[in-house]
Amino acid sequence: MGIATGDDAAVYRISDSQAIVATVDYFTPVVDDPYNFGAVAAANSLSDIYAMGATPLLALNIIGFPVGKLPIEAMGEILRGGGEKAKEAGIAIAGGHSIDDAEPKYGLAAIGSVHPDRIFRNSTAKPGDVLILTKPVGTGILTTALKKGKLSADSLAEITTIMAALNSAAAEAMKEVGANACTDVTGFGLLGHLTGMTKSSGVTARLSIRNIPFIDGAREFAREKLCPGGTLRNLTHYGKRVEWDPSIPEELRLLCADAQTSGGLLISITAEKASALHAALDRRGVKVHAQIGVMVEKGRSEITVAG
Repeated sequence: MGIATGDDAAVYRISDSQAIVATVDYFTPVVDDPYNFGAVAAANSLSDIYAMGATPLLALNIIGFPVGKLPIEAMGEILRGGGEKAKEAGIAIAGGHSIDDAEPKYGLAAIGSVHPDRIFRNSTAKPGDVLILTKPVGTGILTTALKKGKLSADSLAEITTIMAALNSAAAEAMKEVGANACTDVTGFGLLGHLTGMTKSSGVTARLSIRNIPFIDGAREFAREKLCPGGTLRNLTHYGKRVEWDPSIPEELRLLCADAQTSGGLLISITAEKASALHAALDRRGVKVHAQIGVMVEKGRSEITVAG
């Protein structure tokens, strides 16, 4: 698997029973605390492995740091946060590379393993499937509010916990029950990653705006247009592929397009298996698993959103 369907990771078959999954991701800080930034970045990087139904094997650090401009101890904290998150995932960070950069950047090149017949793709959703999302939406808007000094300490703690949470438990539940397709929701927002799924699968998604979980406070900041540039670009680009109920206000459209950091898994699963998946997610302590819509036969739009 390469770039043809815009899937979450590359997959290379090495035998009839094993394939290697490879991905890389890094970004500038979304929170101020270096340790938490490292943990969030590592969780985000590993998410693509989980979205493919794979098990992480190892990772390599990728870090840029402004040597001489920020305390070198901050770099150590970033790496410590990433290392402890990798340990939580059951893997080692086996090396990496650093450069002197104008601003901090951090992430992982991650490697996983999967049976070639058990890969979860973004291109295999079916009409009649239901869509289940395993984290709430709004981190892009809320981290922008943080940069503007408008986010409370409680809200910062909440979004840090959400972003730093591994998608491992959700992936294990999905593998236990079986699903037709999966992707994770990150920089292209819910609309962008769902468009990748519908376009490559040849289906249309029908969403209900009432069922999409949004993080507390995100709607108010979206109403104030406290949005990252990626969110605005997502809505401009992917919004053209969406049929919106006219009653849906702009702030909710922005949230649907919000560029997420370390978002949840978006799982397309038969309606008959949906209850079993919810139960499996509950057993593994996944707090959010919202049924946000259904897949139907291909229509004139990639996505429709009802009020």
